[in-house]
Amino acid sequence: MSDNQLAPNSWQRNLKVLWFGTFMASIGFSEVMPFLSLYVDSMGTFNRGQLSLYSGLAFAASYFVTALASPLWGKMADRTGRKLMLNRASLGMAIVFILMGLAMNVWQLIALRLLQGVFSGYISNANALIATQVPKRRSGQALGMLVTGNVSGALFGPLLGGTLASLFSYRMTFFITGFLFILVFLVTAIFVKEDFQPTAKAKMLNTKGVIGELANAKLVFWLFTTTMIIQAANNSIVPILSLYVRQIMNNSPATTFYSGIVAAVPGIATLFAAPLLGRVGDRIGTDRILIIGFILAIAVYIPMAFVTNVWQLIALRFVIGVANASMLPAVQTILAKNTPPQVTGRVFSWNQSFQAMGNVAGPMIGSFVSSAFDYAGVFISTALLVVINLTLVYHSTQSMRNARRQ
Repeated sequence: MSDNQLAPNSWQRNLKVLWFGTFMASIGFSEVMPFLSLYVDSMGTFNRGQLSLYSGLAFAASYFVTALASPLWGKMADRTGRKLMLNRASLGMAIVFILMGLAMNVWQLIALRLLQGVFSGYISNANALIATQVPKRRSGQALGMLVTGNVSGALFGPLLGGTLASLFSYRMTFFITGFLFILVFLVTAIFVKEDFQPTAKAKMLNTKGVIGELANAKLVFWLFTTTMIIQAANNSIVPILSLYVRQIMNNSPATTFYSGIVAAVPGIATLFAAPLLGRVGDRIGTDRILIIGFILAIAVYIPMAFVTNVWQLIALRFVIGVANASMLPAVQTILAKNTPPQVTGRVFSWNQSFQAMGNVAGPMIGSFVSSAFDYAGVFISTALLVVINLTLVYHSTQSMRNARRQ
């Protein structure tokens, strides 16, 4: 029996379990981010330049390794099943985060952040497993729902992490995060069901063979590039967002509070919009939803450069959350609809690699543009990135539609 031959309601049960798993995993990833640089600072006496360098290395290390390791784990997923990769990722992350709480110097922490990248892949394998089990006509709705677990966890994570670090300590928060991943491992191991028939190593397809299995390989690789640019655009404004809030609020004492609102608002919008847009995409075409998302993002990023008060920025950031809800979930849905089940693991892992590259490139672009121009220039450059993405996606999806008509 293959992935697609499970009992009719199996994918719905798995979706609920994996929603919880991605929610908890996303909390685990995000709750240490607010104080990671402070944790670095507590490990020694550093000047400002050293602290910036070591903090940057600690942030980027896991994304860099994720980009390299994901294709290897994707190949393993297609051979052994996605559930095994979910268990591997969650248990590995549990061990790494507990060890981070025991790190004695910054180089040990950076090494463990590199190791964290090796154990990446829970969320991408959750997407791949659901993509292989859900009926194609409902994949947009299902993957959109799964995204809400990731987004809501990312929203609650920083708040929980800051609270735990204030009540206990940085190290204790790492230990608690490790135990969260142990919980994710147990829930996944016990409740996720996958009827997977292992593929003999000799019969495993190489990269050329995987590409040959794709009916529209050009479209799939354009979607990888789209994922990278989406992540780069979303993250390009991360380094300057609180500084931009401080500027438009004229150094108000309330800057920190409003910076938190500005950072959280897109996630709240995405949380509510993603399932709805997924269902609409299943009816009118996911590629149309994706293009609408790009147009909406362009229309919003440009006026962000010219806001005169924080409430204008908050309103525009909310709309960006709606645009985000129509972009990454749509890419994953189109991938799911254009990828045979036997190579889904590798295709989704390649997509994760491009996503990680966007996570690394985005803040670098934002930092460079803000230093060469000003904060407003970052929003303009981000809009240009989205224009490039819209052009690529429009031509690739038009080719897809033309191929369907023939």
